[in-house]
Amino acid sequence: MDKKFSFFISAALACAMSLPFFSCKEKNELYLYNWTYYTPDEVLSDFEKEFNCTVKVDSYASNEEMYAKLRAGAKGYDIVFPSQDYCSIMINQGMFRELDQSKMTNKVHINPEVFEKATYDPEMKYCVPYYFGAAGIAVNKTKASSDYERSWNIFSDPQFSQHATMMDDMREVIGDALAHLGYSINTTDSQQLKEAKTLILEKWKPNLVKFDAEGFGKAFASGDFWLCQGYAEVIFGEVPKEKWEETIDFFIPEEGGPSYLDSMCILKDAPHYSLANEFINYIHRPEVYAKFLDAFNFPCFVNKDAGQYTTTVPMYKAEQLSNCVLKEDLAEDLDKYNDIWQEIRFTE
Repeated sequence: MDKKFSFFISAALACAMSLPFFSCKEKNELYLYNWTYYTPDEVLSDFEKEFNCTVKVDSYASNEEMYAKLRAGAKGYDIVFPSQDYCSIMINQGMFRELDQSKMTNKVHINPEVFEKATYDPEMKYCVPYYFGAAGIAVNKTKASSDYERSWNIFSDPQFSQHATMMDDMREVIGDALAHLGYSINTTDSQQLKEAKTLILEKWKPNLVKFDAEGFGKAFASGDFWLCQGYAEVIFGEVPKEKWEETIDFFIPEEGGPSYLDSMCILKDAPHYSLANEFINYIHRPEVYAKFLDAFNFPCFVNKDAGQYTTTVPMYKAEQLSNCVLKEDLAEDLDKYNDIWQEIRFTE
């Protein structure tokens, strides 16, 4: 018994002498649960070296997948990266632990516009912004004439007939129509939603090949689609880099539209709380966040001071995001959108 007790004391003392701001249990590992291909390897490697730890990443393809797994009882994850509507849901359900604000020294680099948009947690008690983005419009410049409308109403342009696609996503498509009509993308007003439905059915859908959430990037790159609504990274990811400038005109209309804000949040039962706080703060060092932007050619919007350190040209300008609005959790009113979407999808 004496030998065992002596060994325990020695191990505890050794642990306490190394990396004093972490407990013995916390010092070596950090577990992230993030979107697929959303954490640059260079950033993870640099963090591991500086904090003498190992970072392990598990991935998911949708908020729904992530949420279902955690609600089913998955344990061991420290940080998760939900979008705004799921941040709101998970805060209300007590799934997050409050951040250690004393560690959030890099909060000063975050764009104040982001806090204004994040109404579900404007004081950043639980959620630190990771990336703010939006779907936009991609035009194949080698196929289209140069006199197209730079608004969502471009989908009514007959020159793109049978060479256009919009996403198979009701909040995105209906949200674009609402934005074009001057309404909130989160409206629940039946008359406004009816007007959006009419615009899509009568003006936009006749020019579409289909609603497509997966293959539009490849079809754009092959020249089959000349006009796409979608995320820039999908389009640019399929077109060879040397052809970006001559082929792609990607823009987010000035009228704005639906957007998303993914955040870093510490789970309630995170086993490595101190290290998790360090990681979240580390990401927002401007020179570190610049590596994240460079890895994906993202524009510099969330971290206002990272732009001076970036080395790549972004896929679109950050200021195009200013008029975009976060999609809110509509609760039972989402049924109104579901009903309209069924009509849009299946009306010939």
